[in-house]
Amino acid sequence: MTASPPKPAVTEREARQVAEEAREQGWRRPSFAKELFLGRFRLDLIHPHPAPADDAVRRGEEFLSRLRDFCETRIDSARIEREARIPDETVTGLKELGALGMKIDVKYGGLGLTQVYYNKALALVGTASPAIGALLSAHQSIGVPQPLKLFGTQEQREEFLPRCARTDISAFLLTEPDVGSDPARLATAAVPDGDEYVLDGVKLWTTNGVVADLLVVMARVPHGEGHPGGITAFVVEADSDGITVENRNAFMGLRGIENGVTRFQGVRVPAANRIGAEGAGLKIALTTLNTGRLSLPAMCVGAGKWCLKIAREWSAVREQWGKPVAHHEAVGAKISFIAATTFALEAVVDLSSQMADENRNDIRIEAALAKLYGSEMAWLMADELVQIRGGRGFETAESLAARGERAVPAEQMLRDLRINRIFEGSTEIMHLLIAREAVDAHLSVAGDLIDPEVSLQDKARAGAKAGGFYARWLPRLVTGAGQLPNAYTAFHPGGYTDLATHLRYVERASRKLARSTFYAMSRWQGRMETKQGFLGRIVDIGAELFAMSAACVRAEHLRTTGDHGKEAYQLADVFCQQARVRADELFGRLWTNTDEADRKVVRATLAGAYTWLEQGVVDPSGDGPWIADTSPPDTPRPDLHRPIP
Repeated sequence: MTASPPKPAVTEREARQVAEEAREQGWRRPSFAKELFLGRFRLDLIHPHPAPADDAVRRGEEFLSRLRDFCETRIDSARIEREARIPDETVTGLKELGALGMKIDVKYGGLGLTQVYYNKALALVGTASPAIGALLSAHQSIGVPQPLKLFGTQEQREEFLPRCARTDISAFLLTEPDVGSDPARLATAAVPDGDEYVLDGVKLWTTNGVVADLLVVMARVPHGEGHPGGITAFVVEADSDGITVENRNAFMGLRGIENGVTRFQGVRVPAANRIGAEGAGLKIALTTLNTGRLSLPAMCVGAGKWCLKIAREWSAVREQWGKPVAHHEAVGAKISFIAATTFALEAVVDLSSQMADENRNDIRIEAALAKLYGSEMAWLMADELVQIRGGRGFETAESLAARGERAVPAEQMLRDLRINRIFEGSTEIMHLLIAREAVDAHLSVAGDLIDPEVSLQDKARAGAKAGGFYARWLPRLVTGAGQLPNAYTAFHPGGYTDLATHLRYVERASRKLARSTFYAMSRWQGRMETKQGFLGRIVDIGAELFAMSAACVRAEHLRTTGDHGKEAYQLADVFCQQARVRADELFGRLWTNTDEADRKVVRATLAGAYTWLEQGVVDPSGDGPWIADTSPPDTPRPDLHRPIP
């Protein structure tokens, strides 16, 4: 029996160093969100709203028309939910439609859609079947096409992209049974052997892995002569000798998703299939996700639109106490929240996507905020829809149909959306990732001051550097355009709701956010990275401010183009009012919270102080380890890999 690769022993500092080295270090292009966290409200970076080229619109709309017809006539969402599998003929139809190559350049056989229209397509197909949305997104946003587009050689693109555009499904393999958002502990090995690498290890939660033809695999290359080593990315043929799909995983939602456990035993991969240099794997993964993360909030936009449609239709028909439930304030407030939030979330995704297409702004923070905000708000909208529907919201669509009512899959939507708060970086990890980028300017000038391993001489130099930065920066946080009653008046045209007042709030709140961050760094210094509750609230405030800005800019764009301008202004106004309430509450909780008390309870809980509280129940969990052993089994498991012809 072959032994599994040893798990690296990694300290907390080493883990942070691996993550730090993988992130993009510089800011070669401007970033609206980065400036927002620094207290600089750069409205000029997002307004006027960027617009796609006419040819991109024509090609995008033509494909959306064909995709809509396919969704309406050839996707049986109830069957996918019932059988927990996407029928092969549906996947074949998507291939024929060109849906596998939406983001692949036409010269490689793809459709060459912009990020804007790729996201619109995902929002559309995701409402027909979230499982299909996940398949297409995993294939194109993080699978083989995107890493090769950004980092592949010309030979790799010519070999693999035509396959990905029309026939081959791809998957991305990073997570392991004992490795999630801490890749420094990655155990899968890629040992050099001549002009090949030999892969050994186990990957968990490989979306598309059960049906994939091509894999992007992250593995650790040992350091040696001629090999710098480190976590490295490879394109691997899924039918290679030594690859076994040991399990097809099942989940509370996305029941048609082809997600599995994949084992590598002595898998030989040509060195020509390595993406980028040895040790560049995490950087490739993170850079890929800069725009790849936009696919998930795009599908959350689609979910919001569907929730709004169902809430409107149902609450106008269902009567309570002599009038439709929509006219009762308790229900009406939920409908208002769904409508306003859907508008704002679409504004965030469209703005970020268009900026990605133009490639003139660095959108790493914007994309991360879109993912964080979209996943959280979509879950809340779906939860409110279930509440509006009452008992029918909790009932399955199949049961509703069986007793003669419309088969509305509200409870399925809630289950399907829940994973988005975990996929591609959990909410908690996104808070930390965004917070690190938000304080980058501070760490670049003052990081050595709070690093315990930096010499006194280097600290002195850092102090002088920081002094110059803060002498210029801090005074700018005192006053700004948000305090001027005539600022942003372009957002208060005659006869329209006043959005200028909300932009003035964003400007003031941006400076307040920056002051709060600076004060926290001064107070906690090197312990700042442990204050995850505080950092999470800082990020959530920034997300609200970004969403408010995007909503106002989108409303003004729709007004100037004559496309539902009045209604857009109304929705933007209501959203901003709701967002301001949330942001003000978060500002208050920066300094008045239960973080310290919570830490004490956690320590006591883990020490067993409250085990008496657990008495009086039974635990229906089965036996077995909390984390599976990755050693190869004595008896090889059957290979569940089933490529779709």
